[in-house]
Amino acid sequence: MQTLMEYKCPNCAGAVQFDPTSQQMNCPFCDSEFCPAALKERDDALENEPEAVDWASHDDAEWAEGEEAGMRLYSCNSCAGEIIADESTAATHCPYCDNPVIMVGQLSGSAKPDLIIPFKLDKKAAIEALQKHLSGKKLLPKCFKTTKHLEEIKGLYVPFWLFDADIDANMRYKTTSVRTWSDSRFIYTETRHFNVVRQGEMAFDAVPVDASAKLAADLMESIEPFDASTALDFQTAYLAGYLADKFDFCEKHCIDRANERIRASTEDAFRKTVTGYATVTPEYRGVYLRKSEVKYALLPVWVLYTKWRGQDFLFAMNGQTGKFVGDLPTDWGIFWKWFFIWAFIIGIVLYGLRWVVA
Repeated sequence: MQTLMEYKCPNCAGAVQFDPTSQQMNCPFCDSEFCPAALKERDDALENEPEAVDWASHDDAEWAEGEEAGMRLYSCNSCAGEIIADESTAATHCPYCDNPVIMVGQLSGSAKPDLIIPFKLDKKAAIEALQKHLSGKKLLPKCFKTTKHLEEIKGLYVPFWLFDADIDANMRYKTTSVRTWSDSRFIYTETRHFNVVRQGEMAFDAVPVDASAKLAADLMESIEPFDASTALDFQTAYLAGYLADKFDFCEKHCIDRANERIRASTEDAFRKTVTGYATVTPEYRGVYLRKSEVKYALLPVWVLYTKWRGQDFLFAMNGQTGKFVGDLPTDWGIFWKWFFIWAFIIGIVLYGLRWVVA
């Protein structure tokens, strides 16, 4: 069984949490504040925490083949409660005493992040953004606007691989220019054909690729960009009070997506330099990687997962910038109610106009 790391207040021994507003560690019991760097010595436990896990079992029963895969058993330091968590969970709250806890072994060795972008926006800001996203949606189910539903939004550190790369690019395009003129008898059109070549270098910093299997990559890309220049060296103190996952996909699994994003951005940037032509057709696109580096980072995201009439709905907000995305359901009962109301109103108006015209 693994133990959980938590940060205690030196003044009252209460569990402290990271406050995105002040960027300090805050004790909700005595209102004391501490600098995260002052708690850095707690990170030393990462290097000494064993990665081996003893699976819980019952004397009279055995797990079916593969049944225990993906499960890990932890013990809370505050109340000694035992927690069964997903193998990729790195931080959560104890369900018995609600203290923020960090699964130390999940972030040791190669699973330890290089960087972290702390939350800049707190839960209040996330709820306000969600309310704004929902406002004016007449066909939205009423349950989506209840305070209880909004309170279910959670702060989650999502694992990402950040790719740095320097590239050389060589592009060639077929282009045309068209000139038209006329005289008293004819209209003339002249089409000229050109070969346009573009060559150059580009540098990419911190191209993010989602390393979590639980969150769709397109959803995470839709809340970009993250400002990686504000990233800090990883400290577990920043995880206190939030959920966190370790990566499900290693960097090798994410390289193709990183290359795809870098190639698309390069081609788009070079294409924008070819202007003043009637048509532009790419003929050759060469993007060559010259130098690359990858880092493992945890990025802040506010998420709300919910179900409605058997369908899954997931909302996400960038915990650094506030950018909010999410699909909304339609209450068809409300839809048909409004449909018949407007059909009745339009029918009355048309009936009235008929008599006016007559």
